[in-house]
Amino acid sequence: MIKLYIDADSLPVRHREIVLRRIIKRGYEAWFAADRSLPDVMKAIEEDKAERRRPFRDTLSREEARKIGSGIHMVVVDTGSDSADDELVRMAEPPALAITHDVPLSERLIEKGLIVIDDRGNEFSAENIRKRMSEREAMRHFREMGIFPEKQKRFDDKTIRLFSDAFDKALSRLERMES
Repeated sequence: MIKLYIDADSLPVRHREIVLRRIIKRGYEAWFAADRSLPDVMKAIEEDKAERRRPFRDTLSREEARKIGSGIHMVVVDTGSDSADDELVRMAEPPALAITHDVPLSERLIEKGLIVIDDRGNEFSAENIRKRMSEREAMRHFREMGIFPEKQKRFDDKTIRLFSDAFDKALSRLERMES
């Protein structure tokens, strides 16, 4: 079973739509961690339950069918720095895919053996995460000195497409690993 771990606080709504559609369509297990319940994820949980129950509509009693739950889980954590990150790391079990924009969280998940992508379609790996951590630290020093580097460009259709392609590629890799 393909498992996904999503840092939902850092994933834009349009990206979550892509992820949720694929989870429901393919029947994956997914954990969305955030410091609040997300309406789009809660709605998807209900849609996923209905989709998973559909094949059994004529064979199971209503009571038995209601026991079939969703593969989507909304994990609400206490507000605080890194609380969602810590919960994702605690839950994560490879082989799996994680989605986060958080570089330190990515490093922790890579150490656990997960495939990690960000919201811009970049894949983090053991080879490139140290460079990303160094860049992050350098940017922090610049900000402390009052030098503000350029902000990241806004999400556009191209960025969404890059994310979607990277997501599909990572899922395909996981599916091959499970075969």
